[in-house]
Amino acid sequence: MEPNVEIRRLLDVMPASGRMTTKIVSKPEQAKVIDASFPQPWNQARPIYINFDLWRRLTKPQRDLLLLQMVSWLTGVKWFKPNIYQGVVLAGLLGGLLEAAQSDVVGVAVAGGLSAIATFRIWRTNKSQESELNADAAAIRIAQRRGYSEAEAAQHLLSAIEAVAKIEGRSSLDFTELIRCQNLRAIAGLSAVGMPESYK
Repeated sequence: MEPNVEIRRLLDVMPASGRMTTKIVSKPEQAKVIDASFPQPWNQARPIYINFDLWRRLTKPQRDLLLLQMVSWLTGVKWFKPNIYQGVVLAGLLGGLLEAAQSDVVGVAVAGGLSAIATFRIWRTNKSQESELNADAAAIRIAQRRGYSEAEAAQHLLSAIEAVAKIEGRSSLDFTELIRCQNLRAIAGLSAVGMPESYK
C-alpha cells in the first residue's frame, strides 16, 4: 500500500469538516493501527496517525469506517461549546484573576481549584464511552452518504474494531470496545440486545 495514495483516498472519504480540522500522518513505528492524541484546547491541529503496514491488513470498508469514527471523535471534542462546565471554568478563571489582583491567596486557590475541577469534568466527558458511541453513530451517518447502508456500516465498523485488536496482538477488547461492539451489533441487526438505558 502506497501511503500517499491511501491518504488521498481517505481525504475523499472524510467529511469537509474533518478535512479542515484533521490531518492524516503516516507513522510506521507506532504499535497501533490508527491513533490520535486527545485534542488540547490550545491546539487546532488534530493529527490522525496511521501505521500503513498494519492498516493494509484491513478491508477497504473497515478502513473507511475506522477513519470516519476517528474523525467523528476528534471533531466531536468541544472544549468551548457553551455549557455549565465551560461557564464554571470561565468564572473560576475570572475569579482567580480578581483575587490575584487583590492579593488574596485563599481566593486564588479556591477559584483555581474550581476551574481545575470543571476542566477535568470537560476532559472526562470528551473521553467517555458516550463520546465513543456518539462518534460511532456519526461515522455511520457519514458512511451512509458514501453509499453504505446503516447495517453495512455498523457491520464494517464492528469487524474493524475486532480486527484491529487481533492485528495489534491484543487478546481481548477493552470495556469501551465491548460496549461499542454490542451497540454496533444491535444497529447491524445481529443482536436483539441493544444498549442499556444508562449508556444512551
